[in-house]
Amino acid sequence: MMQALKGVRYLSSSSVKQAVSELTIPVPWGVIRGLAWGPDHGRPVLCLHGWADNCGTFKTLVPLLPKECRYVAFDLPGHGRSSHRPPGEFYIFPSYVMDVHRVTDALQWSKFSIIGHSMGGNIAGMFSALYPEKVDALVLLDSYGFLPTDVKKFPTIMRTGMEQMLEFEKMKDEKERKVYTYEKAASRLSAANPALSERSVQILLERGLVPVDGGVAFTRDIRINLKNIVRATLELCLDMQSRIKASGLIVLAQDGFEKMFAEDEQKKFVSALERAYRDRNHKVVRIQGDHHIHLNKPEVVAPLVSEFLESTVLSQSGAQTDDSTSKL
Repeated sequence: MMQALKGVRYLSSSSVKQAVSELTIPVPWGVIRGLAWGPDHGRPVLCLHGWADNCGTFKTLVPLLPKECRYVAFDLPGHGRSSHRPPGEFYIFPSYVMDVHRVTDALQWSKFSIIGHSMGGNIAGMFSALYPEKVDALVLLDSYGFLPTDVKKFPTIMRTGMEQMLEFEKMKDEKERKVYTYEKAASRLSAANPALSERSVQILLERGLVPVDGGVAFTRDIRINLKNIVRATLELCLDMQSRIKASGLIVLAQDGFEKMFAEDEQKKFVSALERAYRDRNHKVVRIQGDHHIHLNKPEVVAPLVSEFLESTVLSQSGAQTDDSTSKL
């Protein structure tokens, strides 16, 4: 662990104390990069972004949250400025859960809170179920923590994903990064995510683009678009959900995930997950807004998250022990 800790590097973006800083954590295939806010020994909070986004998605929200916390958001492998996974590897949830473990081990966080948006919420849900002793509070932003699939679709999904990977490995020209002007790249991101405001597009492109000869290119790995071959039934998701010991806040946007992405047959699955959260005394809140409201209009989400963190972790009596805070 100490060896990993020594590899964590911080670059301050400002001379102002506790301003946002860049961090770099070595992993077996490269590095994981991210951002950190708040006092070094503040209550640790890990922030996990959604599919095809990057950790910049939290840049407008975190400054509005309790100042007593240490927030770390990292670019999931294949996204933002983090290294892509080695050739031949899929992007699957169990691997992302291991990435969370790698990052928090490097930070020497033994217990922490998680804020997860969309896919990041699903990673957070799985991690919290597998490592319930490590998570004290769980915030899901337009995510149900799990995404069940009809078991009858498993074989087709697995075969499709495998064939996509094999076809990708045969490609040559398609693997080359396409070059855009900044304006064309922004237009492409806006078209793919019409809910994003112009400012939100600019924020995500800060980590989503890299300069290349002739213009810019997207940093994300094309393989994140391949079919996710690892799925779970509703029964398994509900069992995993029951293993979460952390207090939970589930913030669902009226015009968000369920309306935009969930298939009709999946709606009964997410309804079952929502009902189970309520039955287990987790707080479920529905708000007006879209899938990226936490980035577009953070002032709507921040009071909910702040009150939750203050009531669940910050109000606990006694100071944190050294084991539960970052050593950095």
